[in-house]
Amino acid sequence: MRTWIIAPFIVALAACSSPETSRRADTQAALPPMKMFAQVTPMTPRLSNAILARDFLDLVFTLENGAKMPVFSRFEGPITLRVLGNAPPSLSPDLTRLLTRLRREAGISITRVPATQSASITVQPVTRAQIQRVAPSAACFVRPNVGSWEEYRARRNDPVTFWNRLTERRQMAVFLPSDVSPQEIRDCLHEEIAQALGPVNDLYRLSESIFNDDNFHTVLTGYDMLILRAHYEGTLRTGMSESEVAVRLPGILNRLNPSGRSASIASEESPLDGWKQAIDTATTPRGSRTKRRAAAERAVSLAGAAGLNDNRLAFSYYVLGRLSLSENPDKALGAFLAAGRIYQSRPDTAVQEAHVAMQLAAFQLSAGRPRVAINLVDQNLPVVSQSEHAALLSLLLMVKAEALEVLNEPSEAAAVQREALAWARYGFGAESEVRDRAAEILAISPRARRGPA
Repeated sequence: MRTWIIAPFIVALAACSSPETSRRADTQAALPPMKMFAQVTPMTPRLSNAILARDFLDLVFTLENGAKMPVFSRFEGPITLRVLGNAPPSLSPDLTRLLTRLRREAGISITRVPATQSASITVQPVTRAQIQRVAPSAACFVRPNVGSWEEYRARRNDPVTFWNRLTERRQMAVFLPSDVSPQEIRDCLHEEIAQALGPVNDLYRLSESIFNDDNFHTVLTGYDMLILRAHYEGTLRTGMSESEVAVRLPGILNRLNPSGRSASIASEESPLDGWKQAIDTATTPRGSRTKRRAAAERAVSLAGAAGLNDNRLAFSYYVLGRLSLSENPDKALGAFLAAGRIYQSRPDTAVQEAHVAMQLAAFQLSAGRPRVAINLVDQNLPVVSQSEHAALLSLLLMVKAEALEVLNEPSEAAAVQREALAWARYGFGAESEVRDRAAEILAISPRARRGPA
């Protein structure tokens, strides 16, 4: 299940409203055509197979609520997929790219069939409001043993549709919102179809995976494709117990990932009492700002006290920074710097580091250091493009464009801004959302404090 948590938006660092500057007219002009990503080659994971094996078992045999799956399950034989309802225009090309990747990178035999045919997996867009009425914190979700939204609504309390009763996979339904940005629709396609095929859990400790509720990764990574390839490896079968899968897993991973060769499986981690509850509270929009900020503080404290110096401590700082921006910018900056130090020290968190860099570049722009802001943006553009995160890419480019304006380089600024708006159309969707993001960046610029030129 993909959740609505903290999106990568800027909270204005300046209390004043945006000025009537030379580019105000540009933000009201017609938007450029939307940009979409071409095929990108994902990075190969650089992990020991002992760690990958532990991750696999935790992803496949434990649900997000801690319940255990009764047996290993997957689709046996060729898999079909259909789309019901009124699909937004961006869905079909993004779905085609995803299915191509699943066949090529994960070795899964999956094909799209017409909506009139029965299928192993049904994808049905509905409205965001419909989803939130049944799952308030979910952006999208997948449910076993139903084939449409109507059937799900009629059978949602039927134990046959519960994940913890699932013993074989014959039919899955993915429900995603039709009235959100193209990127959000694509992100849901990736995570929910992957869950329909394999892993049922999300783990905050994973740094190179979409199966993580921090939502830094938005499309299936090389790590995720390796997990899915292992899931559909020939020596595994539906109905196996966890111990039966564990016996076969080291050999499977050594064949699929020879650079990570290991004969063992890493030990289970001791639970970090209270941390997940704290971070879930901090990232749930329904709570008050004060309550969420206190929960983020608690997550930082718990992760630090446990001696963690990994993805979880860094994410705790990042969330604290996001929740402190409007009330205490200095505290937010300190939290972002702390998160950034951890992400920079690890080889597997470049995408996370780019999210922090976005916030730091905004601070540098606001502080009147446009060249520093541009350097931060330029350093992180390649990894953001590689990760296919259009929303983050557009914000970085908006900061760069405004920094160029501050440096009195209007022609280059206009070209960068046009590219930013083209990516924003994919990342944020509605024209009003795109213009709001552009206005936020303009509001934190030193030009906002100088007033009209």
